[in-house]
Amino acid sequence: MGSTIRGVAASAVLLSAALASGWCQQPHTLTYGTGKSITLTLPAGFEINIAAQGLRRVRFFSKSPDGRIFVTGMHDVSDNRQGSIFILDGWEARTHRFTRVLHYLDHLHNPNSIAFWTDAKTGQAWLYVALTEKLVRYAYGAGDVKPRGAPETLMQFPDYGLNYKYGGWHLTRTIAVGQAGGAPRIFVSVGSSCNYCQEREVARASIIAMDPDGKNARIIAQGMRNAVDLGYVSEVDGGSLFATDMGDDHLGDQLPDDTFFKVDAAPEKPVNYGWPACYFAHGVATHDTTPLPSVDDPGMKAHTDAPAADDSVYGKQSGVAAAGTNLTAGGGHAAETDPNADLGHAPAPLKSCETVPAPYAWFLAHSSPLGLEWFPQADPLLGASILVALHGASHPHIGTGYRVARFTDADRKPRDFITGFMTRENGRAVVHGRPCGLLRVGTDQFLLTDDYLGLIYYVHPRE
Repeated sequence: MGSTIRGVAASAVLLSAALASGWCQQPHTLTYGTGKSITLTLPAGFEINIAAQGLRRVRFFSKSPDGRIFVTGMHDVSDNRQGSIFILDGWEARTHRFTRVLHYLDHLHNPNSIAFWTDAKTGQAWLYVALTEKLVRYAYGAGDVKPRGAPETLMQFPDYGLNYKYGGWHLTRTIAVGQAGGAPRIFVSVGSSCNYCQEREVARASIIAMDPDGKNARIIAQGMRNAVDLGYVSEVDGGSLFATDMGDDHLGDQLPDDTFFKVDAAPEKPVNYGWPACYFAHGVATHDTTPLPSVDDPGMKAHTDAPAADDSVYGKQSGVAAAGTNLTAGGGHAAETDPNADLGHAPAPLKSCETVPAPYAWFLAHSSPLGLEWFPQADPLLGASILVALHGASHPHIGTGYRVARFTDADRKPRDFITGFMTRENGRAVVHGRPCGLLRVGTDQFLLTDDYLGLIYYVHPRE
């Protein structure tokens, strides 16, 4: 895909001013099937096209060492082994579409995130795949259309808990490749097993760093309830690790903030980012006075006479008590062995929030920040800024998220960049799509996944 766009320089000053002020948005109607379309609004001067479609629950991207674009598909919202890794191939510049989608791997256990790393000493490239129960890597060669051998397993993760569509455990794992202490490191995030609980397993609600071969693993962040995306940005402060994170769901529709953190990639000891004892309110860490649930309290156990909730993008949720989502994995019934016990112990809840790092940026409650992408200073329109895909509240009536937000390194105040994934019709929230993963593919150009519609969008300056 091209690295320059004709006419960018001529419009850069005007469009940059529009981006900064948040005005001058224009609608674009995209057709993705017979009688099916979505209207998305972007800053004037940008265009959006459908680059690929028909990808079931398409999630996060990675670019291979030979410049090809890989993307994950989780198939559906259930805990399943029907996930895939696709190669987006045959870019057609005239139509702004990929002409072929190749299946690189299938029958995977919730493949949310992938990443590539090349060993500078041997020249061997590796594809890392984050599955619910483990982190694996495959040897990779230029032009490969399937793995050239069996995977190496680098780490096991806890893989059980209350079905996440009920607000319980988080089954996605996310990878980033970066540096720490002058050496390459692989970073992996693991979400919590619950909405609000005292964890029993050390890897839950954490970020783990390790050598590219899986050795010397250590936890660098705890109390990170659900860091769904990680991104290492070499241009910021000599190299910085960023993470999106979701707040919990028991404090109502207005609290807590969802957050974006700059994470210490090589702390002397794990840094605690607050959860479950601390939440954020307008960017300020606040102590949660809600009593932590006990597995001995029968009222906390899931039961079959719980009322159904139909205001959810995941469908009606009958048969589960809302309080049950506040129990650690297994609802207090399971006594599984912790596969990561050699990394230490799950931390005790903080007694105060004084040591909790401040967020780099924050979003309205239940916005559900997922994918993040950095645009370098040299980009005329989006330079030195970060885009974040806000997946949207699982209960749409709340109205937050369902957009792509932009903020600069200087102000860190999120502003709308793409809207229209949710609208209100006769006072009722209607979900049209859900933005998820982001990948910069050229100057002021990026790809965006929509895991609700199975689409990939291409966003670029008007030619």
